[in-house]
Amino acid sequence: MKINRLLAIVIMLLNREKISALELAEKFEVSVRTIYRDMEAINMSGIPVVSKQGNDGGFYILDNYKINHQFLTFEDMISIVEALKNISGVLNNKNVEIAMEKVKNIIPCNKKNVFDLHFKHIFIDTLPWGFKKSEKENAKYNIIYEALKENKCIGFNYRNAKGEYISRKVEPSTLVFKGFAWYLFSFCKLRNDYRIFKLSRMDNLKILNEKVNKYRISYEEYKNADEIEKKPTKISLKFSSKSRYRIQDYFDDDDIKFLEDGNVIVNTEVIEDDWVYSMILSYGEGVEVLKPQRIRNIIKEKCKKISNIYK
Repeated sequence: MKINRLLAIVIMLLNREKISALELAEKFEVSVRTIYRDMEAINMSGIPVVSKQGNDGGFYILDNYKINHQFLTFEDMISIVEALKNISGVLNNKNVEIAMEKVKNIIPCNKKNVFDLHFKHIFIDTLPWGFKKSEKENAKYNIIYEALKENKCIGFNYRNAKGEYISRKVEPSTLVFKGFAWYLFSFCKLRNDYRIFKLSRMDNLKILNEKVNKYRISYEEYKNADEIEKKPTKISLKFSSKSRYRIQDYFDDDDIKFLEDGNVIVNTEVIEDDWVYSMILSYGEGVEVLKPQRIRNIIKEKCKKISNIYK
C-alpha cells in the first residue's frame, strides 16, 4: 500500500540521519526507481527530503524541519486507518497495529472526537459471518513471510484439488489474500512453472537454505498477463425471484433486467474458471444458465454428480 509505505519512509527519515535508496528498496521490497518516485511524492507534500551523493550518501530531511499535520489531511488519516483496519482483519501483525497508533497520534486534538465518532458509526470487517482466523494458517504465513524477507526457498507437502499429496520445493514470490484465504504465488521446482498454493493445504512447511532466483515475477505481473491472455466470456443467467436479494451483491445494475413475473435476467462477462462455476452453483435451484451452452453443460454435469451422491 503506497500511502502506508510513504508514511513509514517519513517516520524512518525522521528517526535516522540518512538512509540510502537501495536500503529502502530492499526493506519495502520495491525497485530503487519506485523509492525515487516515493521521495518525489514526499517532497511534493511539503516535506523537504534532500539527496546526498557518494559513499556516505542517502536521503535525509533537513534538520530545521519539523513534521506538521499538513502532511496528511484529516480525511487522509481516516482513510489510512480504515485501510489498516482492513489489513488487520486478515493479518495478525503487530506492525499494522503500531502503524495505526502512529497515525492516531498525529490527529489534531480538535479532531479526535470526530475521528472516534467516525469509527463508532463505521466498523470494518472484510471477513464473512462465522469466519474464524486460523492460528495454524497464521503460523504458515509468518514462515513464508520470513522466507520472502530472507530471499530463500521453502519446502512443504501439498494436497491439491485432485487429492494428490506431493512434496514441493518452491521459490516464493507473493503472499495473496483472496476469497477469505491466504495463497502463495511461487515458482514450483517440481512443475518448473509458476503455481498458486493455498496455505491451508500445506503441511511440514520449512525454510530451505537455498536462495531464490532474483528474476522471478510477482503475482501482480502474472495476474495482469493472465487477464490479458484470457478473454472474458459472455454469459446469460436467469434467477428466480427468491434469489433476487443476492443478485445486486455480485452484478452491476446495468447487467440486470427485472422481469414482470419476478424473475431476473443477468447478462454479463466473466473470466471463466472454477470460481464462476462455484458461484453459479451457490444459487442452487435459484439460477439457470441460459448461455453459452458450454457452461450450461458444465453446470448440468456438476449437478448430476451432486445428485448421484445423495441417491
